[in-house]
Amino acid sequence: MKPLASSRLDLIPATLECIEAELEAPAHLGRLLSVEVPASWPPGEYDRAAILFLRDRLVESPEAIGWYGWYAIQRGASGRPGILVGAGGFFGPPASDGVVELGYSIVPEFQARGLATEMVRALVAFALGNPGVKRVIAHTIPANAASIRVLERCGFRPGGPGRKPGTVRYERAARRTD
Repeated sequence: MKPLASSRLDLIPATLECIEAELEAPAHLGRLLSVEVPASWPPGEYDRAAILFLRDRLVESPEAIGWYGWYAIQRGASGRPGILVGAGGFFGPPASDGVVELGYSIVPEFQARGLATEMVRALVAFALGNPGVKRVIAHTIPANAASIRVLERCGFRPGGPGRKPGTVRYERAARRTD
C-alpha cells in the first residue's frame, strides 16, 4: 500500500509491524517510521483500545492494510525528520452496501492548524477512489465543534443520529459519474 500525501502531510498505512512497535512504546514506532513522536502520543480517541482493535483486524485480514489505520506525519523542514501528528483511518473495508466509517485524531499541540482537514480529505479521496465505496460516514458528538468543522470542510453533511446515544452521523457520498 502506497503512502498518501497532502500539502503538509504524509499518511503511512499502519502495518502489523507498526502497530506492534507502537504497542511496545511510541518511541519504537518513531524509530520504525523515522519520525519524531510527541510526548502526547497517542492522540484523542486513538487510544490503546483502538490500537488493539487495529492490530486484531490486521491479524485476521493482513490484506486489509489501508482499510484500518494510517499515521499522519507532518513533513520536516530542510532535512529534519517529520513529526507524527495524528492517526486516522477506517473501521474496516467497505461493507456490502459500500459504506466505510472514518475516524481521526490529532495530538493536542498540532490541533487548530488544518491538519485534521488535510488528513480527512486524503483518507476520503482514498476511500472514494475505491470502486467498492459509495459513502463514507463518521460519528461525532454535537459538542465537538472542531470535528464538525473538519467534516463539513471535507464535504460531509449530517445524516441523522449516530449508533451510540448522543452522537451524530455525518456522511459523504461518492459523486456519481453516470
